[in-house]
Amino acid sequence: MSRIIVLSGSPSPVSRTASLADLVADTLPDAVHLRLRELPAAPLLSADRGDQAITRATEKVAAADGVVLVTPIYKASFSGLLKIFLDLLPQDGFAGKTVAPLAVGRSIAHLLAIDYGLRPVVQSMSPKQVLRGHFLLEQHLSFDSTGRLRIEEEGQTRVTESLTELLDSLALHATRPRALTDLPG
Repeated sequence: MSRIIVLSGSPSPVSRTASLADLVADTLPDAVHLRLRELPAAPLLSADRGDQAITRATEKVAAADGVVLVTPIYKASFSGLLKIFLDLLPQDGFAGKTVAPLAVGRSIAHLLAIDYGLRPVVQSMSPKQVLRGHFLLEQHLSFDSTGRLRIEEEGQTRVTESLTELLDSLALHATRPRALTDLPG
C-alpha cells in the first residue's frame, strides 16, 4: 500500500484548510497529516535542517509515495508557510512521488494560483506526476455547531475527484512492468 502525506499550509489555528486536510488524511488509506503550523517557527524560518522536528517532517515527506498539498490562497498565491517548508526539501524532494494540489480561496479569481503559483514550484522538485489541481471556494466549507467541517456538494465533488485521481495514479504506478533485459542487437 502507498504511503501518503497530507501537508496543510494554513498558518491559522482554526482553519477551513487545515480541517479539510484532516478530512483528507482521515479519508485516504495509510495517510498522515503534517500541519506545517505546528513545526517550530525559528528552525523553519532559518531552514535549520538539523532541528529534530524539521528532520522528522522532511523524513515523512521522503518516505511518502503520494503528497497532497492543501493550501489557502492568499493574495493570488499559495501560503508562505507551505513555500517555506517546500524550500527545506531537497531540489528533487518530490522525485518518484505523485502530488495532488488542493487549494481553498475566497474568490474564483484565485483559481489560477494553483497552476501559475504552486505547480511550477512543485514541478521543479522532480515529481513523478503532478495531478490536476482542485480549487474550493471558502463558501463551500463551513463549521457546524460542534466545530465539525461541513463541505457543500460542489466542494465534496472536487475533493472526491482529487483523492480518486491520486489513488488511481498511485495504483497505476505501483504496477510496474518488469525490468528491461538486453535489447536484441
